[in-house]
Amino acid sequence: MRARRTVPAILLLALPMTACTTGPALENQGKVTAPPGDSKHLTIGSAGFTESDLLAQMYALLLDRAGYSTKIISVTNREIYEPALESGQIDVVPEYAATFADWLNAKKNGADAAPVGSPDLAVTMKALRALAAPRGLTVLDPGRAVDQNAFAVTSAYAKKHHLKSLSDLGRSGLPVRLAAGDECVQRPYCAPGLKKTYGIDITAVDPKGVGTTQAKQAVQSGRDQMVLTTTTDATLDEFGLVLLADDKHLQNADYLVPVVNRSRAGSEGVRKALGKLNTVLTTADLARLNEQVDSWRRLPEDVARNYLRSEHLIPAG
Repeated sequence: MRARRTVPAILLLALPMTACTTGPALENQGKVTAPPGDSKHLTIGSAGFTESDLLAQMYALLLDRAGYSTKIISVTNREIYEPALESGQIDVVPEYAATFADWLNAKKNGADAAPVGSPDLAVTMKALRALAAPRGLTVLDPGRAVDQNAFAVTSAYAKKHHLKSLSDLGRSGLPVRLAAGDECVQRPYCAPGLKKTYGIDITAVDPKGVGTTQAKQAVQSGRDQMVLTTTTDATLDEFGLVLLADDKHLQNADYLVPVVNRSRAGSEGVRKALGKLNTVLTTADLARLNEQVDSWRRLPEDVARNYLRSEHLIPAG
């Protein structure tokens, strides 16, 4: 296994100066349509939070196993790492299909552009790939894991009112005070969507953030009845919370997808190496891995390595 290093984010401060100017121009189709490259020295980007760190480590380990030499850099701002991906300063990043599609769409068509991400994975992937290709980016196949917005209530509340899904909550007619970010009042996936799609009586939005400790404590204490979090939240059990199923698919298809620089990492070798993760990694797996880092204080690289070994994707020892 080849040696790998993580570059501190402080060393990447020069990226905005170069990344915004060295990517392939959209009209330069020569670079975009050239044969996919297969550099043996690849830089993997992480967005700096636990889940992204874990995925970057897994990507690196799988690519190492396939004969590539890798290093990981942490860049917390998409406005920085996406241009760096276009320019080839970063070769591979883990992304979220619907979110990245909407981000590229806004970059091309303006902040007020209508969203192209949707709950339909096939539709979302088609839009994402169409936006990525002219920028010299290739979006590999999505796996089984998805990190979407999700809504949780206490297990006692769910048991008392026989709730397993958001539809159940809507049918119950219960008034619901929702702990979420302040933007929830206007976002279609949040309060308006809960009312329109599920008929849930949202009486107020308590602006405590998305999945924050304060938001979860507000639901745990009974101040609020439901919290906006994510499907890979690793700490729900600590607060006695359970997710309600989004059975009418209000949330967009934010499946995990590797995005690569085509001219450096668009080869079949990279595709096959990273595609192995698609056969095993589930949303539940990812939540457990997040928990090991966030709650058990284990290192992302160790957690990633142990998981891949347990799934026989890299050798033990």
